[in-house]
Amino acid sequence: MSPNPSVMLACNHEADCEHGKEEFDHKEVVEEDTFGDEEFSEVVLVHSHLPSCKFKAIQIDDGIIGNVACVRSHICMNALRTLTYDMIYLVMVAETISLGILSLPAVIASIGLLPSMILIVFLGIAATYTGYSIGQFKWRYPQVQSMADAGEVLGGTFGRELLGIAQLLLLVFIMASHTLTFSVAMNAITDHGTCSIVFSIVGAGVSFACCIPRTSGKISYLSIASFISIFATVMVTMISVGTKNPDGFKIHATMETDLSKAFLAVCNIVFAYAAHVAFFGFMAELKDVRDFPKSLYLLQGTDTVLYLITSAVIYRFAGVDVASPAVGSAGPLLKKVAYGLALPTILIAGVVNGHVASKYVYLRIFKDSDRIHKCDFVAVGSWIAIGAALWTIAWVIAEAIPVFGTLLSLIAALFASWFTYGIGAVCWLHLNKGTYLSSFSKMILTFVNIALVAIAGTICVLGLYSSGKALRDDTGSGSFSCRANVS
Repeated sequence: MSPNPSVMLACNHEADCEHGKEEFDHKEVVEEDTFGDEEFSEVVLVHSHLPSCKFKAIQIDDGIIGNVACVRSHICMNALRTLTYDMIYLVMVAETISLGILSLPAVIASIGLLPSMILIVFLGIAATYTGYSIGQFKWRYPQVQSMADAGEVLGGTFGRELLGIAQLLLLVFIMASHTLTFSVAMNAITDHGTCSIVFSIVGAGVSFACCIPRTSGKISYLSIASFISIFATVMVTMISVGTKNPDGFKIHATMETDLSKAFLAVCNIVFAYAAHVAFFGFMAELKDVRDFPKSLYLLQGTDTVLYLITSAVIYRFAGVDVASPAVGSAGPLLKKVAYGLALPTILIAGVVNGHVASKYVYLRIFKDSDRIHKCDFVAVGSWIAIGAALWTIAWVIAEAIPVFGTLLSLIAALFASWFTYGIGAVCWLHLNKGTYLSSFSKMILTFVNIALVAIAGTICVLGLYSSGKALRDDTGSGSFSCRANVS
């Protein structure tokens, strides 16, 4: 098979280069990706005299420079690819295992131990498969850096805008979940020391302040600190419920429930696997993008095992009345300790998502100007205004939907269902277009991927219905209320 067109990276702005756009030191082939018997794009970096030169991708067809394929600014790809698969694995674990794990014991209380274990394993396997499909898509289209880029490949300008907006909304809703959880934690630590709205304003304000720097810095280290925080919180919670009720409670293999409660439980599991939206970004930092499956398998094995153990142990010793988040089921003192340990992950994970969301909006506004690289009043003021607007929206969502489990279910239904299961399947169908019936194995995989798209759609529709019903039926908490929101 003939290789795809090469991609040359050339200087983006004359101001960035000492000798303008036309004069370069040398050309250097820095990568050539292959997968199976298929040869992919050769990427050539054209270096300027300044190491800080920004680049943009220019498509080359048969050696002739064609139209600009991507006008979004990129720092030299070779410099960005600094992480090995084990380092990316640690960052992915830190980004994936966060607040979602605290909702899983309540899932077992809703639908029973056996269905919960089956769903956690099944949805974990499905998430692994769709993650691998996203990896294949990246190998075929190395220029893809985000879900919005993938949307452009799949559906042109409309696809880019659709997935870009959906990605932004997902990030804002996750920011809202961290704002809500901060107010829950502070209510627990202070014994409802003041109005819950005050706590949520403080949480959103602190998070916004941490997002003011435009550079993300050592996000990987922050992510690892976030994972250590949530892991310590889970361990304290398990120890607390175990010592509080050493004999445990009766285990229910199944529970009688209705459709809405069952899908609320499913959506909470889906949210626990909702990291696929960041996979393209993770792969962009790998030294060898073909190592991504190693990171993926380690990630999915780790989070699935942790989800199974944590949810089952806490359910065993907290019973059917387990709180969501599960920290609420710890003893009076250890609950405060656990929430205190959770504060770093509540803040860090929220800040990381807030920074990514702000950067997406900022780059979209100034994509055709050199304002991106400036530090003048307009650039800094715009960045601060964007961050303030996004955190204000997140705060409004947190106050409008002040129930932890219901908010997570709504996020999963609206966004995670598609980003975790639907988009990966669509990527596979795009990569294999025209060969769906070429062999028996291809027919099976075609059926599997169509089924995954259907599953994503089902989770989206029924999850939205269940979340809406839960909000309507919940009379114990009110929107924009000062009452305590801690279990």
